Amino acid sequence: MKLKDWRGVRALVTGASSGIGRAFCERIGSEGARVALVARRADELTQLAEQIRAAGGEAFVLPCDVGERDACFATARRAEESLGGIDVLVNNAGYGHHRRFLDWDVEDIERMMRVNYLGSMWMTKALLPGMVERGRGWLVFVASVAGKIAPPEESAYAASKFAMVGLAESISVEVEDAGVHVMVACPAVIRTPFFDAEALARMPPVSRKAMAEPAEMVAAMLDGLARGKREITFPRLPEMGYKMKAVAPEWFRRMLRRTTIDALPSIAPTRRDR
Repeated sequence: MKLKDWRGVRALVTGASSGIGRAFCERIGSEGARVALVARRADELTQLAEQIRAAGGEAFVLPCDVGERDACFATARRAEESLGGIDVLVNNAGYGHHRRFLDWDVEDIERMMRVNYLGSMWMTKALLPGMVERGRGWLVFVASVAGKIAPPEESAYAASKFAMVGLAESISVEVEDAGVHVMVACPAVIRTPFFDAEALARMPPVSRKAMAEPAEMVAAMLDGLARGKREITFPRLPEMGYKMKAVAPEWFRRMLRRTTIDALPSIAPTRRDR
């Protein structure tokens, strides 16, 4: 199902306070959507809502930590009450780090899975029934290229995004006959707070050169929804990697290592002589 006209569309966007989520809200708000803004930082959401309203749009501030199940369901109910239902859910909230699994704190790994994956599942569980009942809706899961190709130093993040992709793909088949369209969006390297100074320093030069702006990612997402696509990757260069991983997995693994671990020997695991 294609979504080309945002006028009057009721949307809930998680992770709306910055990065891709904020840019998405700004864009659809300017095109006439009624937007429920969800994130932890109430001050940032209030500022964004004022910006959207000043441009003639409609926005509702709903502070929420999507890593908490009860908060997700309560926020979803408030959004439905405020807007009279939700037509579009954009599961965008998430965070990540760049570190070896051996050095990763277990509590942070668990927190990342709650925010990145379970938060999306809880919001979807809360809002999908209304879409199915109305026979109309769109689910957008903002995953990552790391949800298709697992790079070193992103094990916990990649696991959460692989889970999100799997959830979205299964739901898509289940609800398409009920009038609900599911799209997975896989950002590659987008200029957001995820890529801090340390992450940039450890990033292969080819990835730094390919870095895109949030507004470009949003444009690709809107184009995907308008064309009824079920998955998009932006920028599109990693799509070649998906294919190579499928047809030549061992060769692809060697290439991945060459451009990551071997290119940055300082992050290679310590070897002990026996």
